[in-house]
Amino acid sequence: MKTLENYTLLYDDDCPLCNVYTSGFVHSKMLDKNGRKPFKKITNDEKKYVDIKRATNEIALVDTKNHEVIYGIDSLLKVIGNSYPFIERVGKFKPIYFFLKKLYSFISYNRKVIVPSEIKEEETIECIPDFNISYRVLYIILSILITAYTLLSFSRLLPSLPVADYKSELILTISQLVFQSLFLLKGSSKIIINYLGNLMTVSLIGSIGILQLIILNGLLKIPETIVAILFLGVVSFMFFEHRRRVRLLGLPSYLSHTWVVYRIIALLIILK
Repeated sequence: MKTLENYTLLYDDDCPLCNVYTSGFVHSKMLDKNGRKPFKKITNDEKKYVDIKRATNEIALVDTKNHEVIYGIDSLLKVIGNSYPFIERVGKFKPIYFFLKKLYSFISYNRKVIVPSEIKEEETIECIPDFNISYRVLYIILSILITAYTLLSFSRLLPSLPVADYKSELILTISQLVFQSLFLLKGSSKIIINYLGNLMTVSLIGSIGILQLIILNGLLKIPETIVAILFLGVVSFMFFEHRRRVRLLGLPSYLSHTWVVYRIIALLIILK
């Protein structure tokens, strides 16, 4: 592996994904031992040539010798391309580059609703991305579509329940967002949308758990009662994760209770 020397990535150390791939670059020797540094430890000298605002949205790769900086997908292609030039050439091909840039922005602007972190008052500088409503709404829409499809697939494992369709699952998923939003009407639109992003991440986590049940059932043909019990386990995990996120966001704890109330109402509607 060819090492890209004298370059340092300023990464968000509160972001697990950022931690994983930047440490991977160092361990694989794509970057040297000083090849990454938490954004919050940026020096006053580095602040003179690093665009701080941009670096919170797009990871900055700093040339420590020439003090030149590149950002986002370009910085990742630079690191990977140093060891694998072909990958960088392919990544720079206009249609692929456009897709990678949009994908990077989609993940970066939504990373705090995918994996939220607690705001630390003692920190003077934090790597928090700008609020981008377009990418946030897109994230919520995609999450709705995935959640509804997963619930539809799971419903087929419970023959005793009424037959569902994709439209009804979409309505139930969207209605949950509307229901929970009613308890935040006094807050700003930004607070509501951030919360809904976190809410849908919880739903996606549940979808992963449900997907595992679907795969397990395909292999072992689990009895319906056991499937229902395992599903309750997934929902319980979702409840505690939802409560944790509500606390991190500094929102009223009753949102976790209304989350349960909606699910009970939804279940009663389904049974009817």
